[in-house]
Amino acid sequence: MWRLPGVRAALRGVRTAVERRSRTEAASETSVGAMERAVVRCVPSEPKLSLSFALADGSHKNMQRDQSEPLGRALSRIATNALKGHSKVAAAKKSRKNRPNAGSGVACAGPEPEPAAACEPVVKLYYREEAVAEDVLNVDAWQDGAVLQIGDVKYKVERNPPAFTELQLPRYIMAGFPVCPKLGVEFGDPTGSLFRWYKETKPRAAEPQDGGPSSSSPSSPSPGWTETGVDERVYTPSNADIGLRLKLHCTPGNGQRFGPSRELESVCPVEAGPGTCTFDHRHLYTKKVTDDALIRTVSYNILADTYAQTEFSRTVLYPYCAPYALELDYRQNLIQKELTGYNADLICLQEVDRCVFTDSLMPALEAFGLEGVFRIKQHEGLATFYRKSKFSLLSQHDIAFHEALQSDPLHKELLEKLALYPSAQERVLQRSSVVQVSVLQSTKDSSKKICVANTHLYWHPKGGYIRLIQMAVALAHIRHVSCDLYPGIPVIFCGDFNSTPSTGMYHFVINGSIAEDHEDWTSNGEEERCNMSLSHFFKLKSACGEPAYTNYVGGFHGCLDYIFIDLHALEVEQVIPLPSHEEVTTHQALPSVSHPSDHIALVCDLKWK
Repeated sequence: MWRLPGVRAALRGVRTAVERRSRTEAASETSVGAMERAVVRCVPSEPKLSLSFALADGSHKNMQRDQSEPLGRALSRIATNALKGHSKVAAAKKSRKNRPNAGSGVACAGPEPEPAAACEPVVKLYYREEAVAEDVLNVDAWQDGAVLQIGDVKYKVERNPPAFTELQLPRYIMAGFPVCPKLGVEFGDPTGSLFRWYKETKPRAAEPQDGGPSSSSPSSPSPGWTETGVDERVYTPSNADIGLRLKLHCTPGNGQRFGPSRELESVCPVEAGPGTCTFDHRHLYTKKVTDDALIRTVSYNILADTYAQTEFSRTVLYPYCAPYALELDYRQNLIQKELTGYNADLICLQEVDRCVFTDSLMPALEAFGLEGVFRIKQHEGLATFYRKSKFSLLSQHDIAFHEALQSDPLHKELLEKLALYPSAQERVLQRSSVVQVSVLQSTKDSSKKICVANTHLYWHPKGGYIRLIQMAVALAHIRHVSCDLYPGIPVIFCGDFNSTPSTGMYHFVINGSIAEDHEDWTSNGEEERCNMSLSHFFKLKSACGEPAYTNYVGGFHGCLDYIFIDLHALEVEQVIPLPSHEEVTTHQALPSVSHPSDHIALVCDLKWK
C-alpha cells in the first residue's frame, strides 16, 4: 500500500493536442469510459487544500479540507456528499416514474425500493494503482495523477493545474481597436495559455418595438458562433464584426501543462469606433517596424485612471470631455491601438496605473513583440517597453529622487548645498517622483548597449526649483550607470518633465549648467529660495525639438514632454509629425472621444552614429 508522496507526474502535450481536446471536451466527457476530473489546489502557505469535482447528479462540489487532516476523514466526507447526490438522482427518477401517464401508462404496483439510500458508495484514492492509506495526510495523499473512485465513477486527480483566477473582457469593444481580456493565471502564465476567438454568426434579434412580440423567445436557441481564425490573446475586431458579440475560449497553461478551459462572452456587441482618431494620420508614418539601424522611440503620458476618474477631473480639468471617454475601459481601447500602431522599439510611458500595466499594456504590447518593466511611484508609475527582437534587458537601476538624494554618496555635494535652505529641502524630500533606468543590449550586436531613462518630474507650476534638483539627481544617476557601470553607452532620456522650453530645467538639460541666480530658484517665493549652480556631464538635445505643445487642456497648452538624446552617439532620422491643431481641438481640448490622454505622444526614429 502506498504511503509516501511520489514524484508529481508532469502533464505533457503539444499545443495542437490540447486545442483538439478543448474542442472535443464536452463530447469526450460524455463518452463511455471517459475519466472525470478532480482538481486539487494545495498551496504550502495555506492551511487548507480545496478539492473540486462533479457528482453523478450533475452538481459541482467544492470542498475545503485541512492539509494536515488524515485522508480517511476527507474520503468519508466525500462519501457523504456522494450519497446525497445519489439520493437526489434516485428521488428524481422515482418522481418521474410515479408521475401520472408517465412511461407506458402502467400503474406502479407498490412503493419503489430504495437500496441506494441505504449505503454509502465506496470512496477510495489510488496512486500508481495502489490504494492510498487513510492515515496519510491530505497534503501528501492528493498527488497529481492519482485516481479518486466514487462508486463506479473514476476521477483523475490534477493537483495545482493552471487555472484562471480572473477572466474579463472590456466593456467597450470597438472595430479596429485591439481587444485584450483581463486575466489572472495561477500555476501558469498567459504566454503558456491557449486562446481562440469566436464571433456570432448573426446579430441578436432586435428588441420588440411598440409592445409587439419579439422575434425570439426564451426557448429560442442561443446564437451560433463561428471561429475568427485568431488564436492569440489579443483580437482586433473588423468592421464586419460590428453588431456581433465575441466569445473567447481559453485554456490556462504554462507551456507544458494545461488546466480546465473557460469560455467568456462579451456583454455588448462590437461597436463602431469614434471615427478618425488623432493618431490615425501618424500611423501612416509607422506602418512597419524599423530596420536594425534605427530605434523608433515613443514617450507618452497616458493619463492615469486614478486621476482621470476624480470628480475634479470630470468637472474642472476636463469638463468638455464626454464622461464615457474618461472611463478606463474606453480609453484603454484607444491607448492600445495608438501604441501598437507606432510599431516602436522603445516606449516610455508615464502615469501608468499598475493594473493598466499588468492587465492591458503588457498583454497587448506583448502580442506585438514588446516586453515591459514597471516602476511604481505612489498612486501610479512608469513603464518602459522594448522590442524583444531588437533588445534584451541587461539591468535596471530605478531610484526615487528623495531616497537617492539622502542615501547615495553620489549626491552628497548636492544634498549639502540643499541643506543650506531647510524650507526648500523639506519640500524636495516630500516629493515621490522617480526615475526608471534600464540598460538594454542589442540582440544583433552585443557590443551595442543603450541606457534608457524614463521619468515624470514634479507637476506644480511653482515647483521649478524642485524640478531642477530632481533633474540634477537624475542626470548624476544616469551618468553613474552609463559611465561607471557600462562605460560609454549612449543615453535616451524620455519623460514628462513638466517644464516648457523657457524654464530653468530645460535650459539646464540643453546647456549643461544653470546659474545660481536663475529665476527658477525662487519659483515658489523667497521663503523657499535655494540658489545654487549646477552642471552635468552630458551633451543632450531634444530629439523632437520644441513643439508648440505636447499637453493641451482647457486652461493650458504647452510643451512639457521631451525625448533627450546623447549627441555623441545618436542622431535623429525622422520625427513623426504631431497631430494638427485642428485634430487636437476637434472636441475642444484633450482628452476626448478620439484621444485618450491630455498629453500627446512624442515619436521619433533614432539611429546610431
